[in-house]
Amino acid sequence: MATPGHIENTELPVIALVGRVNVGKSTLFNTLIEQAKAIVSAIPGTTRTNNEGYVIWQGKHAKVIDTGGLTFDMNIPLEDDIIKQSEAAVKLADVILFVTDSQTGILPQELELAKRLRKIKDKTIFVLANKADSVKKEANIYTGGWEKLGLGEVIPVSAASGRNTGDLLDLIFETLEKQGIKTKVPPMEKEIQIALIGKPNVGKSSLFNKIIGEDKVIVSDMAHTTREPYDTLIKYPYTDGDSTKEVLINFVDTAGIRRKSRVGGSLEKVGIHKSIDSIEKSDIILFVIDGTEVISAQDMQLGGLLERRSKSAIILVNKWDLADDSSDHARNQITKKVYSYFPHLNFAPILFVSGKTGLKVHQVFPMIMKVWKSRHTKIANRGLEKFLEGVLKQHQPARGKGTRQPKVLGFHQIATAPPIFELFIKYRTSLHRSYLNFLENRLREQFDFIGTPIVIKLKKVKR
Repeated sequence: MATPGHIENTELPVIALVGRVNVGKSTLFNTLIEQAKAIVSAIPGTTRTNNEGYVIWQGKHAKVIDTGGLTFDMNIPLEDDIIKQSEAAVKLADVILFVTDSQTGILPQELELAKRLRKIKDKTIFVLANKADSVKKEANIYTGGWEKLGLGEVIPVSAASGRNTGDLLDLIFETLEKQGIKTKVPPMEKEIQIALIGKPNVGKSSLFNKIIGEDKVIVSDMAHTTREPYDTLIKYPYTDGDSTKEVLINFVDTAGIRRKSRVGGSLEKVGIHKSIDSIEKSDIILFVIDGTEVISAQDMQLGGLLERRSKSAIILVNKWDLADDSSDHARNQITKKVYSYFPHLNFAPILFVSGKTGLKVHQVFPMIMKVWKSRHTKIANRGLEKFLEGVLKQHQPARGKGTRQPKVLGFHQIATAPPIFELFIKYRTSLHRSYLNFLENRLREQFDFIGTPIVIKLKKVKR
């Protein structure tokens, strides 16, 4: 079944950055959007999957797409995928920024790209000579062979220092407005932030593409294909009572995370750091595990990250299309095994899916809405008073450390997202941890806190 959501079109103009490797496209991308979103390094081919962000300039808005560096050498890993990604960005673009390096001059890769760009008749193309940090360095553009590109005047800029980037944005937005293209952002409601996490090669990117309904990120058997988070905004229609509403969900595909001792190279370290940052900013985590493998130490480490951050979670058992036994009995056995490895995530629902075939992926959206609703559940004080009366009749609290019998004096909710409760007990007494677990379980039974952690804080009062 197809994904029930669709990619949100903000109706903003699109600016695409294209060019060969190591000309500074990602640095320029970060400068334009004023965020360190793209990984920047001297390693050729750092950017693989297109990266997207938004530029705001004097009250005007546009989407910016950073593409992977091109070599046109099919012996380079993923080169064919990177070319396809660049072509997709060019097709979407209203303005194309052809980024070159003012210090190295024009190389054969630029001539090949220029030949392809000259065939485009309905889009504005600006040729940029990047790394022109000074007037002296800028002089190189008059002797470096830029006229061979056949794409008009060259604009010197410095992505690193921001030199001439303001003038560039003035030119871009003037051009867009002359063409009658809207540059004002429409009002947007709050988005639900979702991050897909998992160890390397667990199939996150395949799942991401199936969930959003488009091949936006590169999928490969090569480890660490995804180097940096990639996000896409989806509009999802859902039923609320008798009415149909729409919600924006921002899905983020992250780089695979593994133990520090096994991390190799600076790019992987930066990618993992960005993945963890995505977890911090997310409301709900889609925790992806491989249904064809035993649960590993890397999986357990990721489960620990979620526990420490009180994040709502849905566990996706991926590659279920490859399972030898996909019966209900097999699913029940796997469910028990997963919860035995992740007892602190026993609140998280489990879905059995396939990023390759799309099996059951359509179930992700309604489950997200259930978890989102439970994450924001607010229980009235009167409801909690009745709840506490019933719990105390069922089971009196046990002593923790000390000799005095604890006495529960009150219970109320102090926050949502995640739900946080405060339990008042008599001064100079303590409560055994098992009673808090009992209280949490009863809350889940009565109020259906699916997919979200519950935090219960103790407060001792004199009365």
